[in-house]
This record gives sequence, C-alpha cells and structure tokens, in this order.
Amino acid sequence: MMAKKLLCASKEGLNLDETEDEKKAFEEEKAKTEGLCKLMKEVLDDKVEKVQVSNQIVDSPCVLVTGEYGWTANMERIMKAQALRDSSMQGYMSSKKTMEVNPNHAIIKNLREKAEADQSDKTVKDLIWLLYDTSLLTSGFSLDEPTTFANRIHRLIKLGLGVDDDDAGDDDEDDDIDDLPELDGDDSDEDDSKMEEVD
Repeated sequence: MMAKKLLCASKEGLNLDETEDEKKAFEEEKAKTEGLCKLMKEVLDDKVEKVQVSNQIVDSPCVLVTGEYGWTANMERIMKAQALRDSSMQGYMSSKKTMEVNPNHAIIKNLREKAEADQSDKTVKDLIWLLYDTSLLTSGFSLDEPTTFANRIHRLIKLGLGVDDDDAGDDDEDDDIDDLPELDGDDSDEDDSKMEEVD
C-alpha cells in the first residue's frame, strides 16, 4: 500500500496536478506578473520574505502562506496571547511569510497595468498595502496596525466617491483624518496619536 504525505494548505510547497496547457498558460501569466511581484516586495519590504506568483489560488487576488517550518497563523495567534512569550523567538518565527499572487485575478491584472504605467503612483502603493492587510486577515493572521489599515480604506472610499479632501466638510473628525500623513509606509505611531486626538 502506497503512503500518502499530508501537506498543510497554508504553507509553502503545495503542488497540485495540472495539464500541459494549464502549465503553459500559467507560465505566460507568471512572466507578465514578475514585475508587479518585485514592486510589491519593495513596498512591503520586511513584512514578507518574498512575493511570488501562484497557480493554487482560485478566488482571492493573493494570500499569505508561511514557510514549511514556520508558525501557522493559528500558532502565531496562540503565541502572541502568551503572557510569558519569548519575543525574540516570536519575531524570528512570525517573519517567514510569503505573499502568493493570483495572476489571473482581475484585481492583480488591473494593478499590474497601473503599476506598469507608473510605479511611483501613491494609489498603487496603498493598494499593495491593502492587499497585504486583507491577506493577513483572510489567511488568519491579525493586523499589526488596524488604524493605518482603516485610514487607507477611508482614503480609497473617498477616492471612489470622488470626495476631495477640501470637500470633506467641517466635522472635526473629518479634519483630523484629512491631516494624516501619507500612508505609503507604516506610520502607525503618528496615526495612533491622531486617533487619540479624535477620541
């Protein structure tokens, strides 16, 4: 009787059988998406170990997976909840995340086109951060900076509604949100201080 090896679907190294046509189509899409993967890695920096194209994702634009020997999202949550946890070990183990990108998803295709037109576009960088944050949530991790995530969402909602910062109104809360610094990177300390002022 042949033994079967069990694999964790939330870790790297999951391979499923595919036809030659599927392999060829995937390689073409992978080649088109490599530039976006490189940009995503530059923007996210040390938040992810690498960004790579995957043919295992069906519905999502991207997911976060852990290394073969790293902590799963559930184990990371358990360790963060420990009162006497070893912070140095946690930092080492929890940093081994890989972002896998679905090259056939409409969001990735459109983001790729937008990035090819202008890599320094602030909206492209915000969208990359939003994809990372939503991938954290959908992959079972917790957000490091929920306030920054919320402010990116608010800014994109304004963009979608065509609301200029000047048209935000006289509400003090809106004014505080409009005065926030750029959200290209992680400005969690400044964002948290702004939220404290609102409260």
